[in-house]
Amino acid sequence: MKPETACVHAVRDATHSTGAVAVPIYQSATFSHPAIGESTGYDYTRATNPTREHVEKLVAALEGGVDAQAFSSGMAAIGTLMELFSPGDEIIATDDLYGGSIRLFEHVSRKNGVDIRYVDTSDLEAVRAAMTGRTRAIFMESPTNPMMKVTDIAGIRALAGTGDILLIVDNTFLTPYFCNPIALGADICIHSGTKYLSGHNDTLAGFIVVNSQELAERLRFLQKTIGGVLSPFDAFLVARGIKTLAIRMEKAQENAIRVARWLVKHPKVTAVHYVGLPDHPAYALSRRQARGFGAMISFSVDSAQTASAILENVKLILFAESLGGVETLITYPITQTHADVPESERLARGIDERLLRLSVGIEAAGDIIEDLERVME
Repeated sequence: MKPETACVHAVRDATHSTGAVAVPIYQSATFSHPAIGESTGYDYTRATNPTREHVEKLVAALEGGVDAQAFSSGMAAIGTLMELFSPGDEIIATDDLYGGSIRLFEHVSRKNGVDIRYVDTSDLEAVRAAMTGRTRAIFMESPTNPMMKVTDIAGIRALAGTGDILLIVDNTFLTPYFCNPIALGADICIHSGTKYLSGHNDTLAGFIVVNSQELAERLRFLQKTIGGVLSPFDAFLVARGIKTLAIRMEKAQENAIRVARWLVKHPKVTAVHYVGLPDHPAYALSRRQARGFGAMISFSVDSAQTASAILENVKLILFAESLGGVETLITYPITQTHADVPESERLARGIDERLLRLSVGIEAAGDIIEDLERVME
């Protein structure tokens, strides 16, 4: 089944006999038992719910995973995932991560005794040098947020071997429509379902997809115990959003390529970070390990004043956090997504007052460019 068909037909609801095309919203906290010691398979929504189960199976199918768990947000998913680790464990993480992930690692994971070591995972030799006998996982985004670095997932798998080191990939930017990290060797794939999977900026969601039954059982236990699960209504919204994932990703990518090419030529733009540009350092790698480049662009302008003028005067484009919806959003990483990262670390990663991040939507590309052109005159 092709990816665009799978978005619509990979999983069908089998919990009822009405013939409803859309999965029903099972808005129930609890479920009755037929008799003592018997169950319908559903007992309490924190443990499992038919609507949430449907979207979990759908995301697992799209990613080629054994199982998926749905959470109330992407950070709830990562927070639960981190409970797999114990004091003294070491995790190698991409040095260019979403600020919320860094905040969790620095203020929660370290408190719990887990050591985080930040490395440019696009540099395989740097990863090799960072690995020790305490390394239990390699955590990466690809492309990264916001500098759009790309990691050779299969290459990292080869470095980590097949032993005790888990390979964890945040696939939010590319989605399973464009990339399948598990097929490249990842053990765990993460999504902020808030973004492209739901696709309409109207709900929060997070997913963990795993490649083994053993991991599935461990994470199911943690999900049930910690309890940050996706609600039935939000599960319905994500399932509905995924039906149009393919056409949204294709249109947004088409727009992003046009916008990136325009930005490259603008005299006030000093750098454009978009994986789909042939001069991006990882362009060839991206073509090998993914079916597309996505619709996320970061770019630097000539001054903080230019950046402010853009943010304060765009009209079609919305100055807002988040990404992956049908609307084009522009974000100021230094004050929004990475505000909690120490200034010295932000600057070392290129996140300064001149950097802007653009989540290109599905509007007419010409209208997006016209809005940017107007505020950059």
